[in-house]
Amino acid sequence: MAKKPTNMHIAIAGNIGAGKTTLTTMLAKHYGWEPHFEDVEDNPYISDFYDDMPRWSFNLQIYFLNSRFNTIMKIREGTETIIQDRTIYEDAHIFAPNLHAMGLMTTRDYENYQELFKSLNHFIKAPDLLVYLRGSIPTLVNNIQKRGRDYEDSIRLDYLKRLNERYEAWISTYKDRMLIIDVDNLNFIEKQEDLGFVIGKIEAEVNGLF
Repeated sequence: MAKKPTNMHIAIAGNIGAGKTTLTTMLAKHYGWEPHFEDVEDNPYISDFYDDMPRWSFNLQIYFLNSRFNTIMKIREGTETIIQDRTIYEDAHIFAPNLHAMGLMTTRDYENYQELFKSLNHFIKAPDLLVYLRGSIPTLVNNIQKRGRDYEDSIRLDYLKRLNERYEAWISTYKDRMLIIDVDNLNFIEKQEDLGFVIGKIEAEVNGLF
């Protein structure tokens, strides 16, 4: 039987299409952890955002910031081990800065967003373990196409590329406990041995926390 640590916060980070939601689901099932997923299907802004990024970028990022902050507060109040699909840091250090740099979020909105994040950051504690799923652009595009979300049809390659560059820059400066998994040569959905490989890596990190 797999070891099941309690009262921990595990977070899965990675670009669009890296496999975060899938791995979150599989690990939650394997360990009996409580999953917290990114609110995509019920997100009132995401379809509009992909149709008109400059108009809806600020609204979308504020929605995600609020949603993930509420998730963190629930995690702090609970006693179960939580596995979270994407972190609040990715919004603040990757998605919002990228939108601003690409001219898709105004400087006024971006500065407002960052000030709000700074205020919330006083209440935020880093996850006990961050699992970063690193994937190349072809892998990300293949995964995005496989899942067939209509609103993702208009995602541009240059957008994914810029996000990947910002992920790598963020990860290079991340100071807390982290595990990097290269997903280009893994298929943990269909290959049990690949899932076992990932679980083994995570268990080594989790056990090292005690």
